[in-house]
Amino acid sequence: MHTLQGCDLLTLPNLTMRIVSTLNFIPDRSRPGLTTTAIGAVDLQGGGGNWATVGRRSRGGRRVRRQREKRKGKSVGLRIGTLNVGTMTGKGRELADMMERRKVDTCVYRRPGVVLKEEFVRNVLEVKRVSDRVMSLKLEIEGVMLNVVSAYAPQVGCELEEKERFWSELDEVMESIPTGERMVIGADFNGHVGEGNTGDEEVMGKVGVKERNLEGQMVVDFAKRMDMAVVNTYFQKWEEHRVTYKSGGRRTQVDYILCRRGNLKEISDCKVVVGESVARQHRMVVCRMTLMVCKKKRSKIEIEKKTKWWKLKKEECCEEFRQKLRQALGGQVVLPDDWETTAEVIRETGRKVLGVSSGRRKEDKETWWWNEEVQDSIQRKRLAKKWDMDRTEENRQEYKELQRRVKRKVSKAKQKAYDELYTRLDTREGQKDLYRLARQRDQDGKDVQQVRVIKDRDGRVLTSEESVQRRWKKYFEELMKEENEREKRAEGVNSVEQKVDKIRKDEVRKALKRMKSGKAVGPDDIPVEVWKCLGEAAMED
Repeated sequence: MHTLQGCDLLTLPNLTMRIVSTLNFIPDRSRPGLTTTAIGAVDLQGGGGNWATVGRRSRGGRRVRRQREKRKGKSVGLRIGTLNVGTMTGKGRELADMMERRKVDTCVYRRPGVVLKEEFVRNVLEVKRVSDRVMSLKLEIEGVMLNVVSAYAPQVGCELEEKERFWSELDEVMESIPTGERMVIGADFNGHVGEGNTGDEEVMGKVGVKERNLEGQMVVDFAKRMDMAVVNTYFQKWEEHRVTYKSGGRRTQVDYILCRRGNLKEISDCKVVVGESVARQHRMVVCRMTLMVCKKKRSKIEIEKKTKWWKLKKEECCEEFRQKLRQALGGQVVLPDDWETTAEVIRETGRKVLGVSSGRRKEDKETWWWNEEVQDSIQRKRLAKKWDMDRTEENRQEYKELQRRVKRKVSKAKQKAYDELYTRLDTREGQKDLYRLARQRDQDGKDVQQVRVIKDRDGRVLTSEESVQRRWKKYFEELMKEENEREKRAEGVNSVEQKVDKIRKDEVRKALKRMKSGKAVGPDDIPVEVWKCLGEAAMED
């Protein structure tokens, strides 16, 4: 398990979700594409929408639908949630499973942190860690900027100074986001906004829980100050789907989702998810949001397929490669003098004999300790959460016992995996695995996976390829115009002409012996293993 102090950015490669904060790495699991929820919106899988047909023939109806689609553009539906998880120890996989099961694309949680669906990871443009209570993340989805803010307010009993500092930090984050960008806040505000909205109709609906307290008033004041709307309070639901915190006889609402008032029409639903066991007392709040996006042709990313040169470690593969290469060269033992021809023959022979990689990402190894026994235990624990609906002492004790069993099995699975890892570290292959995992973790732990954007002079994010190129061009034009002192090259220096000896075979042999295997290939895509495999034939003049 890998954790960091405070709010940080880690990734979950090859998973339906990725986590922006302190979590574990989780293996791949695919799920169907996204279907929009707004009335009249276009289904990304090809259907959808409440489109009317005109005329008797269906042909005319299709024409009208195409015209409306062209005029309106397309939409992207998102399910955004927030969940107060007291501790993430051993909960990373559970949280990801729950999000996949509930089809949640983005989830904000208490650490603070943000969990992302795998397909949105490369859309991350910026991550700001303001404090251990506030962080923000900027996404670019089909040309639309979406800012997801995670916040965790101080508890009721905390000092007023700490509460004021929290709201000041949240205000700064809000002011730093341009007004034209979408924004969603998922937070545990530790306050009750209450039922009814008399005097506050512009920022909240009538559907709250119980009475407002001082902390809840701070939430309402913040919404008024920043022109936000408390999404939870706009949708009529049973009380069971409004209560976000349950402990003993207490049933309250402290977890909220907020959005800009101008974008409230993009929210089609918001409710509490019941029957999940990731958090003991808190429940996840999920809202459905539909973004109307511009039609934009995305460039297809082609993953390079690499020759499996590492197979030359095996003597049988090395011998087959030598034979095939000799046949490709017409039976010659010595390589031709024409380097371009020789390099192309070597590459082609390597692809035929050794094969090429699929181009897909490797399965992540960070949750090697997860096994079927742990998975089954967590499934039973989730099903035992029925005591949340039928609050009997028997169901409660059953759930607690299963929870203890899950913790023990997770601990044993981890310990077993680490013992095997430590044993393998004594071998040379085990050390290579360790370095590989360290490099992978370093890469996956970066905030932004791919730099695709740049800011203009005013700090606005440029996303289109044309605007980014223009910005770079302008930058270098201005850079080269600056007058800087440069060292002048000395004049009148005579060049020295002398004969250079040819490289000897023994020098090549010594150089190859010193070179290490497993290094990255150069521009010619031929590794040192090839020359070691060919032996004396590669050293001839």
